[in-house]
Amino acid sequence: MNETLYKQIQRFYDASSGLWEEIWGEHMHHGYYGADGTQKKDHRQAQIDLIEEILRWADVQRAENILDVGCGIGGSSLYLAAKFHARATGITLSPVQAKRARERAQQLGLGNTTNFEVADAQAMSFADNSFDLVWALESGEHMPDKVKFMQECYRVLKPGGKLIVATWCHRPIDNAPLTASEQKHLAKIYQVYRLPYVISLPEYEAIAHQIGLQNIRTADWSKAVAPFWNAVIDSAISWKAIFGLLRSSWSTIVGAVSLGLMSRGYERGLIRFGLLCGNKL
Repeated sequence: MNETLYKQIQRFYDASSGLWEEIWGEHMHHGYYGADGTQKKDHRQAQIDLIEEILRWADVQRAENILDVGCGIGGSSLYLAAKFHARATGITLSPVQAKRARERAQQLGLGNTTNFEVADAQAMSFADNSFDLVWALESGEHMPDKVKFMQECYRVLKPGGKLIVATWCHRPIDNAPLTASEQKHLAKIYQVYRLPYVISLPEYEAIAHQIGLQNIRTADWSKAVAPFWNAVIDSAISWKAIFGLLRSSWSTIVGAVSLGLMSRGYERGLIRFGLLCGNKL
């Protein structure tokens, strides 16, 4: 099942990454619009602000060797490498993304300090205790085994290093299980964006305790990032985006016309944007 899912994810991002970069730029993740989501700002600045706010929240002051799990075309990897004057490695399932990330690294003069590979985040080839910062921004939702994903991130983290996971979640289910309507809504999102399933933030926290992560912190930033999807919808109706979609694959077109699924998911409190960080002792 994993191999089939991985192929679907690969094809989706192989087909859609070029158009995304053309319309939105190098960062393939949410933006940050203030704690209550009311700040008005350029979408690219909002995406950079999300990186900076996550670093501030997780109290990351420095990093020397960074792993970006689910690196896209290198947006976060290259930003973090430049910010901290660090080495950065990015992994993705998409050969198209890895190639583009390497091209961008050369263009930015970061070719000698960065590396981008096609790799499975649940079975990484890196040695134990390799990275002092493991960064997983909006990749956990794609993982078919959330425990194995977290275990691998922990394994390659150096003692004293920090793991940061920011990921799509569904609402906590401690007090009430997901309704049939909510499950149907999530199933549509899974189909469009090639996701196996998502879990709640409390479930991620439980896994973090299970694998031995220390100094665990979590936060729900759903309000802060929710405006992102309406901004994407607005950009998708531009002539440039429409012509780009007409040149793209069917899966990219379906993804574009289904943007409202995420927007409505936030509005009804079903979709959540969860953050988790912790250290390896």
